[in-house]
Amino acid sequence: MKINKMFFWVAGIPVLLILLIVIIARFEPEGSHIARASAYKAAALALADRETIEESLEGSAWSIPENEKNQWFGKYKEYLFRNGYIGGEHLESSAVESFTYGEAAYIAEQVGGEMKNALTVSTKKYGRAMPQDEWWVFYDYLRKAVDPDGAVREEQVLLYGTPANVKEADSWTAYTSGGVWKFEGVALDACTDREIEVLVRGDEIIRMVRVVDETVTYENVWLSRGSGENLKVYVGGAYREFAVKEKELDAVADNLADLRLKKGKIDKITVKNERITGEVLAVAGDHIEIEGYGVLPLADNFKVYKTYGLFAEQKKKDILVGYALQEFVVADGEVCAALTTRSFDAKNIRVLLMDTGFKTIFHDRIVLRADGPLLLSWGDEVETVAEGTVIEILPDDERLAEGRIVLEPQSVKNGIAAESIERAQGTPSYYGTLEIRKEPEGLLLINELDIEDYLTRVVPSEMPSYYEKEALKAQAVCARTYAYRQIQANAYSQYGAHVDDSTNYQVYNNTETYERTDAAVAETYGQLLTVGGELAEAYYFSTSCGYTTDGTLWGAPAESVPYLKAIPVTGNQVEMNLADDALFEEYIKGKNTDAYDYAFPLYRWRVDITNRQLEQKLDRLGVITGLEVTERGPGGIAKEVKVTGEGDTKILSGQTQIRNTLGNSSLVYTKNDGEALSGWDSLPSAFIHIEVKERNEEENTTTFTIWGGGYGHGVGMSQNGAEGMARAGKNYREILEFFYRGAEIQEQ
Repeated sequence: MKINKMFFWVAGIPVLLILLIVIIARFEPEGSHIARASAYKAAALALADRETIEESLEGSAWSIPENEKNQWFGKYKEYLFRNGYIGGEHLESSAVESFTYGEAAYIAEQVGGEMKNALTVSTKKYGRAMPQDEWWVFYDYLRKAVDPDGAVREEQVLLYGTPANVKEADSWTAYTSGGVWKFEGVALDACTDREIEVLVRGDEIIRMVRVVDETVTYENVWLSRGSGENLKVYVGGAYREFAVKEKELDAVADNLADLRLKKGKIDKITVKNERITGEVLAVAGDHIEIEGYGVLPLADNFKVYKTYGLFAEQKKKDILVGYALQEFVVADGEVCAALTTRSFDAKNIRVLLMDTGFKTIFHDRIVLRADGPLLLSWGDEVETVAEGTVIEILPDDERLAEGRIVLEPQSVKNGIAAESIERAQGTPSYYGTLEIRKEPEGLLLINELDIEDYLTRVVPSEMPSYYEKEALKAQAVCARTYAYRQIQANAYSQYGAHVDDSTNYQVYNNTETYERTDAAVAETYGQLLTVGGELAEAYYFSTSCGYTTDGTLWGAPAESVPYLKAIPVTGNQVEMNLADDALFEEYIKGKNTDAYDYAFPLYRWRVDITNRQLEQKLDRLGVITGLEVTERGPGGIAKEVKVTGEGDTKILSGQTQIRNTLGNSSLVYTKNDGEALSGWDSLPSAFIHIEVKERNEEENTTTFTIWGGGYGHGVGMSQNGAEGMARAGKNYREILEFFYRGAEIQEQ
């Protein structure tokens, strides 16, 4: 290769930049050189993120010198060598020594394209150390060549701490306003409590570019007593300690504050000690509604801290609507922080009532009837409504300008009928309070009631009231556990609710209450399913095919839900590998009469479907000629189904897509008891085997037979399996222990 004395850049790069590189090359500035270790890291991270680099090196022997393998830079050097950016002649070069012009030229050569001709080096200069400033100019162009999407990015952040001043910090860990990052090989310790500019990829800092500002303000940080007379500051996920006067410590400890620092030393502490309390009515992106205070804006740097027991930072979703678990710190008309002062103990649940047919949570109009005397309030106004009075609320009701309308029966024995809603039981009546809110999409109707009362209306809506008592009690514990988790999930917090009343969560008040289901709730009062002291995912479904699937169905790692296993729903517990297609075919076509669900109609079912019926939902594939399960999960559930058409193919992934796509309201199912079933838009389950029944070449039609079993997603407790176990003499604890392996029943 011919070696030249100067840098030159290919056509297309602005002339000014050409001149800059020429000047740098001819007149090498004074200053430190870039170490190989730093250059290796930067170059490797231009190509891939740290996780990708580490994964690519797993399970194979390394080529770099033995003494470098466990150094922070080792993985980067090895990665570059394996991918051809370090030649064999560079492999033994010490990574702590200076990176050379020749090594930069080698990288440029391997990148190719414009980079191949971007840097040429004379023989004399080839082995000379490359100054840092020249390296970073070169690196900018390397980034443009290999990282066109800009995964390597410049950011300005506040540096809160490093292992030099954060005791619990892992090595090479930086706490910043951009997140908790790593900074292997980068000198950051001296930059703490400054605003800095860095070069970063993913969560790995590549370069500390400059100090932007030596005066910073940490907003809404929590102050407490540290060791000795030190002030302990929680900022950005880290604890810092600062020396202050004891008198000042007494005045500021256990408070929220803004902390201003100059050159790393406290310059000013602004304590924020105005606090308010009240039931949280709604939590949205930029505001919160608190009973007695209305809607309040959230500060840009709004924080949530748990201040009882072990202090911890929380998230906005941990502010539960319908509860008063927090004190709110207010300053300048904004809520700066929520301080969680007590633990969650579910008493009430707030339910969004959907319209007739469960189509939407929004209503065009709401018509209510007082089953007994009630109080109707809005803003500061309260009026008494007589029994039998019909109340109609429209979106333009002036009372909604005050925020919400609340209806509260004067007796707990009285309900409020929702005449604008129809349910399976007819016109539903609700206990507790009803709340009406206005949103741009329409009116919201929220029912707040005691969680045990809620369960008395969930259990008969989810399981027939005539089922065995022990099955009903198992259902009650599952429903209570599920409700607790949903309250904590806070999915409807922007609307001031926890759940809706549909199958999206748990069906509520879709049928009448019964003594048997009331008793099941009462006899399991406060009982929850837990694993390791935490609430379990108490999923349940209607009917198994004789097997369940595991908790990975919706993407959760198996280790996070070890109690949700694929198990045979039988007394003999003989396990089979039903992920094997041949074994599953034999299984699903058989009766398997030892299963607890055997006696129920949808334990086994089959249906014929034509390509024409499939093409109604898959019209872009052309004439469909093939349909097969290509991947199964634990318990035999179909994870992928391949649909082959004359024009294209499509992979259906996941049980929901498979059931919804292959289902059709025109299909006629043959159930386990021989009776026919029709009118369903979705398959009963994804525990299916598919085979070609008939082809008609003249008409270009194909009929497929789907052999299926069970009804529902297949995770957790089979409700009809629970009923079969109860009939066999099992109690509710045994039923729950059977379906949720390793879970415990805990009383609140």
